[in-house]
This record gives sequence, C-alpha cells and structure tokens, in this order.
Amino acid sequence: MRFLERERATMAQLLPDLDKSLRAVSLMELEGPGGPGIGLFRDSGGPGLLAPTAYQGQGATALDALRVQRALGSRAPSLAAASALHHFSMATLNALITDEYMKSMLVGGVASTNRLVAFGFAEDRPGAGVLSPSMTASQGSDGVRVSGVTRTRGLAQSMDLLITGVMIPREDGPGEEPALALVPADSDGVSISEAGTDREQVTLDDVVVPPELLVRPSAPDGQLDVLLTASFAWYQLLITGSYLGAAGALVERVLLDNQAPESERIRLLVEVEGAMSAAEGIARQIDDGGPDESTLAASLYVRYNVQDALSRVVPRAIELLGDLDSTASDEVGHLTTCVNGLVLQPPARFRMTSPFAAYLVDGPLTIA
Repeated sequence: MRFLERERATMAQLLPDLDKSLRAVSLMELEGPGGPGIGLFRDSGGPGLLAPTAYQGQGATALDALRVQRALGSRAPSLAAASALHHFSMATLNALITDEYMKSMLVGGVASTNRLVAFGFAEDRPGAGVLSPSMTASQGSDGVRVSGVTRTRGLAQSMDLLITGVMIPREDGPGEEPALALVPADSDGVSISEAGTDREQVTLDDVVVPPELLVRPSAPDGQLDVLLTASFAWYQLLITGSYLGAAGALVERVLLDNQAPESERIRLLVEVEGAMSAAEGIARQIDDGGPDESTLAASLYVRYNVQDALSRVVPRAIELLGDLDSTASDEVGHLTTCVNGLVLQPPARFRMTSPFAAYLVDGPLTIA
C-alpha cells in the first residue's frame, strides 16, 4: 500500500470529493487568508464526520476520524487543525448531552446543515486548566448572561456555534456548578479579534444564553469536569493526526524524490508510520470503550511522543529535499511551520509534569 493511501481512501469514503477538491487548489491558496478550504470542507459534509448516522452524520469511528485528519493535514494543515477542534466539540456534545431531543436538535442540526462548532479554551489564566470554565455568568429573566474571553484556535471567523465553560447557579441548592454554554456566533455581544491565528480571541459581553442552550452536569455529584476531561482524549487524538498529516506531506515529497537515498527515505517512512501506529492505538481504545482517564493519559503520552518524532523527521526531510524552486520552497516552509505548531497545542508538556506525577501515584489526572 502506498504512503497515505489508506488515509485518503478513508476520507474519500466518508467525505467524497473532498480530497479531489483540495488537490485542485494550490497549498498556499488553501492556507492563505480567505482561502476556500473551509467552504470545501462544509460542502463535503465534513462537519458531520463524528455525528452518528441517526443524526444525519457520517458516524465515523475514532480510527476513521484519525485517518481522515491525517489525510486532510497532508492537503491543508491549517484546515485540519481547525476541523480537529470542531470534531472535538461534536464528540463532546454527543457524549455530554443525554436528552435525545436536545441531542437531535444540536448534533443533528450541525450535521445536517454543515455548521461549525468551536470550543473555547481557557488559556493564559494562571492556576486554571485549559478546560476550566472561562466565563462569568449572572442569572437573568431571559436566561444566563455570560461574559468573558476565550480562545478557539483557528475557528473564530468560521464558527456558527461556540461552546464555552461557565459557572452557573445550582438548581438543587445554593452555590454554583460548571456547565457548558452553547453560544450562537451571531449573538449580540460576541466579538472576535486576531481571527485565524493561534492567539485569536473571542469576547462575550453580557451575552444571553437561554436555558435550552445550557448543558448542565449529568454525572454523579455534578462532575461535568470529569466527563469533559475524559473527552479531551478526542482532541489529542485528532490534533495529533492533523500534524502527522502535515509532516506526511513533507515525507511524501521525499519518498517521491528518486534523488534521495533509498535508505534515508525508508528511515523517514518507518519513523512517521510508527508514530501513526501509536496514534491508531489510542483511536482503538476510544472505539473499544469510549474515552476515560486512562485513555486521556495515553493520548497525551502518544501526542508528546509524536512531537519528538516529528522534531527528527521534519528537519531530515527538508535536508533531503535540497534545493527547491520558489513555489516548492514556499510550500515546504509553510508545512514546516505548520508541523511545529503541534507543540503549541494545549496542554503544553511542561505544564503536565506535576499532573502526570500525581496520576502515576494514583491521583486523578488533571489538565493544566
């Protein structure tokens, strides 16, 4: 089987014509401001990839989704990274919403109309994890009024719906409890700055969220954070696959270059395919029983291991490619920058040192 053939076949099966549409556009046009990638992704039915078929989605397994993300990353790395966030958001909604009518309305509505969902991370807040509630809320007569700042890592300009954590008044007594607020992107009070960058920021200023768009805890003792943390394994899996795809685009160029020594080509192939096999192991864990704490831990181990593998593969691939014309050089430079973005994805490895140490002596795994 040729390099990336399995992944592209999976994408062709689940999202027909997407690969062909992407190949018809140059990499730099796809990746540039206002490029057609998001539109092509929507037209192919991409937003419904992880939605169950009962809700008009493609019903992809975790293994399918990983392979699709790798194939997509080899054609349009920035689109792959953005879509990984959408798919994580969909997996989260599917896991956390227990009411079938609400799930049909939200998950089915997104899949059937090809809308994009962004998840707001709580980054750059000292002492808070990336999944911690990032918004403040007050109870109003028309619903909960939400304010605060969050980051969506590439989807701000294209999103139709934002999911963000918020602390809301408890229904069963005094105090507060965590919940997820589902905020339509066109709501009054929503604004965006630095869209399309890793530092893009979404600001909510007294945005009204009606009761039907609040996902309250369904776990014992209101442990929404436990369920949400476990589902974060999806994000680690999908974002890892996306960057493996971007690195694969460089490796593929080397494999097709007969000027490169055969031994060096096979060396790159072995390392990058070994990394993909490790990611496939995480996908199978999710498919076998759904994400839990141990799956999340394993997904982080694999993600950081893949980072290390790509730090070896990419420089060697660039060296083997040698002198390039200006167009090819621009593409290689862009792909290299994209692959290096994996280290910027949450959570950063150095922030997980203490949580991992606690987990290894039977403590709970927290996301820093």
